[in-house]
Amino acid sequence: MIEGLRPAVFLDRDGVLNRVFVRDGVTHPPGTVAEFELLPGAAGAVRRLHAIGFVLIVVTNQPDVARGTQTREGVEAIHARLCAELPMLEVLACLHDAEDDCACRKPKPGLILEAARRWRLDPKRSFLVGDRWSDVIAGQAAGCRTVLVETPYSGRARCQPDHCVRDLAEAADWILTQKREAKAHEAVC
Repeated sequence: MIEGLRPAVFLDRDGVLNRVFVRDGVTHPPGTVAEFELLPGAAGAVRRLHAIGFVLIVVTNQPDVARGTQTREGVEAIHARLCAELPMLEVLACLHDAEDDCACRKPKPGLILEAARRWRLDPKRSFLVGDRWSDVIAGQAAGCRTVLVETPYSGRARCQPDHCVRDLAEAADWILTQKREAKAHEAVC
């Protein structure tokens, strides 16, 4: 642990915090603020994590901007609503498509590492919660412990998360347990 660095929970957006839309067997993010809807239990889970001192940052791939089916302004409007409803320090979004081969698109850890530098966060004491294999790989590459919200589209066979859950509320329970156990261990040492 590096002195002065804070622990964080990095959260994927679509499928973890808010509903996704399935069309033709493919998941899609909300296209407008009006379509944005938090998942049941997400707000309470986020508030519990925030209450015990975790910095909360959303890290999300939003390739529809690069594909021309969404605008940067549309994504930013959704993020403004998200931040108005939940105690997020920041939302970082990769607006590129896979072919762009950028450093910020998960499974690369660029967004997480950028937030860690900007906000003096300690990835080794942090967690990443996502609903896809690419979230888990990005979190691990940054040094975080990872939690996979399992869904039919998670790609569970492509990753080895530290823990698997059904939803963000269950993820928060596990993270809080990990923090309590770490504190108890520190008290003994």
